[in-house]
Amino acid sequence: MVAILASLALVAAVVVFVDPIDGAPTASSATTAPAGAKDTTDIELPPGVMTYDQAKAKGTLDEYDFGDRCDPDTGTLALPLAPQQNCFAKFTGDNGGETTPGVTADEIKVVAYLNQPGDPILEFIYGQIGLKTKPGDAQRAYANFNEIFGEYYEFYGRKVKLIPYTATGNIQDSVAATADAETIARDIKPFAVINGPQLSNAFADTISANGVLCVGCTSTGDDSFYADRDPTQWGVQKTLTQNLVLVAEYLGKRLFDRPAKWAGGPLKNKPRKIALIAAEGAEADDDPVKQFIQTLADDYDAKLTKIQRYDDPLALGSTGRAMLSQFKSAGVTTIVFVGDPIAPQTLTRIATEQNYFPEWVTSGSTLVENNVFSRTYDQKQWANAFGPTSLFPRVAGGLGSPIGLHKWYFGIDPPGGAATLLAVPNLQVLFGALQGAGPDLTPERFRDVLFASPVLPSSPIAPQVSFGNRGFFPNPDYVALDDMTEISWDPAVMALDEGGVEGKGGWRYSDGGKRYLPGEWPDDEPHVFDPETGVTGFDELPPTAQEIPADWAPIAGPRKGKTLGGQ
Repeated sequence: MVAILASLALVAAVVVFVDPIDGAPTASSATTAPAGAKDTTDIELPPGVMTYDQAKAKGTLDEYDFGDRCDPDTGTLALPLAPQQNCFAKFTGDNGGETTPGVTADEIKVVAYLNQPGDPILEFIYGQIGLKTKPGDAQRAYANFNEIFGEYYEFYGRKVKLIPYTATGNIQDSVAATADAETIARDIKPFAVINGPQLSNAFADTISANGVLCVGCTSTGDDSFYADRDPTQWGVQKTLTQNLVLVAEYLGKRLFDRPAKWAGGPLKNKPRKIALIAAEGAEADDDPVKQFIQTLADDYDAKLTKIQRYDDPLALGSTGRAMLSQFKSAGVTTIVFVGDPIAPQTLTRIATEQNYFPEWVTSGSTLVENNVFSRTYDQKQWANAFGPTSLFPRVAGGLGSPIGLHKWYFGIDPPGGAATLLAVPNLQVLFGALQGAGPDLTPERFRDVLFASPVLPSSPIAPQVSFGNRGFFPNPDYVALDDMTEISWDPAVMALDEGGVEGKGGWRYSDGGKRYLPGEWPDDEPHVFDPETGVTGFDELPPTAQEIPADWAPIAGPRKGKTLGGQ
């Protein structure tokens, strides 16, 4: 079994805001935009498309109907999901009908790919954290969030018809993945697919070959994978190459040539010797891990003491002993881990058996950096864990999150809990781009929307979002997230996990969750293991996040008219 990487994350919230600019849609944000963002209040929009901000700037608000979905005090959609999106005016007129396969005058056909029931790989992963799902949970979750967003997003006279498709193989079965993709493209003929088998690129390859757009088709694609399949493949989580750009900078600026302050036993305060344990990836020269090692040498004159790769995390019970024994003999003080969420269970247990207590450095391997998985690792070891992550602290009660959104609209938690929240980020990317594309919808227009979108700034509870060539990364960006923050593990604190369940052990986000883009990591020592400045979450929205008014109420659904306060 190969590495289980970031797109299997239990939840990652992202909102794409799109407004057209210079003939192609761009993004709009209610917060102050960073360098690289564009002013979208004085541009010429394509026919049929208008946002609240632009109408206000032109003094033409009275000429448009933004509907009950829009809060006129903020100009944003009245959805309790942070951050909020600018309102789009209701469309009237001819939308062009069949602009591309899967699109008619009345609907946009989208397939929701559902994992095979009883998938042994997912069952194993979920079993490690006691997560149970029921058949039909994922399908109901997709349908529910589609209902919510369908009431608030503007699709220009069309509705998104979400069609469930259940996989015929597990998330690693390339033969089944190819057959499933062919069936979807041939028999259903959708405009787009959301989700796919996360440990095989075969599904994404076949979908793209058939000209069908997909969001979140795979977790194994890297920068060149997306570029070679333009304009059909899109994602949410950073590619491994993008993650390692930020990790290399973090190591070069904050760890190399400093003492190992947070190692245990005789390693404590020794000059750092840093080693790498990484899941096997591409064999070619464009392997992101090889690029990462070269970047350390070229940009920071830094060399890793030891490098170990692994393929099967279940085999580490034997191979991991020799691996860690070599590290201990070489005096390695610090281990950077790049891989799946199962491997650290075995590696940390073996390290404790060997009375070896190095620092453990995170790398954006998202499931590893979820509280729910980190609690399964040897806590004597994980008490020395810190580093960069793409994740962010959450607000108590789910305020501003997909879980809170579902409870606000339906009055209950989403079906399947945290496991089904994979649906939300992909839907938000898809729906945000559909809204910005306007009536003339094609895959190329979808790409133009995202590539022209200004940067959506981060806050302590949301990452920065951008697509295209923005200068943050060396290659064109087909995935949403850009930045990272710093974390350290506290084995004693009571904290919420990704499903909103409180338990012992949680990540502390340094400096209140402050986030960093490439080139922005400070060159001082990490600000970790500090309960005064490191937060595990927020009781309420932090001041730098957008406010969510308590008087917002659903305009439809089971709780129509009931506010956040329950009235």
